[in-house]
Amino acid sequence: MKKSIYRLYTFLVYFFLYAPIIVLIVYSFNESSSRGKWGGFSLKWYAELFDNPTIMTSLKNTLLIALLSAVIATIIGTLAAIGIHKLKPFTKNFVMDITYLPVLNPDIVTGISLMLLFVFLSIPLGFVSLLLSHITFNIPYVILNVMPKLKQLNPNTYEAALDLGASPIYAYSKVILPEIAPGILTGFLFALTLSIDDFVVSFFTTGPGVSTLSITIYSMTRKGIKPEINALSALMFITVLILLFIVNYRSENSKKENIDEQNI
Repeated sequence: MKKSIYRLYTFLVYFFLYAPIIVLIVYSFNESSSRGKWGGFSLKWYAELFDNPTIMTSLKNTLLIALLSAVIATIIGTLAAIGIHKLKPFTKNFVMDITYLPVLNPDIVTGISLMLLFVFLSIPLGFVSLLLSHITFNIPYVILNVMPKLKQLNPNTYEAALDLGASPIYAYSKVILPEIAPGILTGFLFALTLSIDDFVVSFFTTGPGVSTLSITIYSMTRKGIKPEINALSALMFITVLILLFIVNYRSENSKKENIDEQNI
């Protein structure tokens, strides 16, 4: 009886979460522009979506910022994680607590804070400020994904490489980095997903002429939702879903590898 109740509860939760998204995806193939009736299956709105210069420009900005911020945040976050890992326990715990703050902090607070910082530093709001903002909120997620891999490392691995004649840089690049590569890749995928998905921080730190997909969609919905938005939202949902599946798949594989190593 309890299992049936739990299953029903779980079904209702997921139903209310995903039913609107399913309806949106279905109506992205609707021939009619009306959301009140079904006019037949059509890819018309997907064709019009890719012919819309405003949306295509926003898509270009979104992908460019997401890729650049993810790559830069992954580099900085990985180096920061290695540095934090070498700290003394008290200092390490203190720094990790600070690292968690941006993750727990509401997006609107982060967005307003960054906007005020850019204004104070006389940095014009635009592509650069948007890129810096995305790098900033992505770095903690990279650190939090890389740190577990560093904790799993044999502490004597690095010293052994040095004893065998490797330079510090060579030891890190050829010994340490391959061992923590799964965490680095997971952090990169997290950063990429969060950057594509972000709206609040982007809204406060962008400027005239630079718009991401989320901001463009918000602007279009205020004037009335067009069928192209259904198609665009469907594509964004599927893209983010695929990225999340990849992240989860790599995380599960990483856990299995750790269990196998411990058994050995």
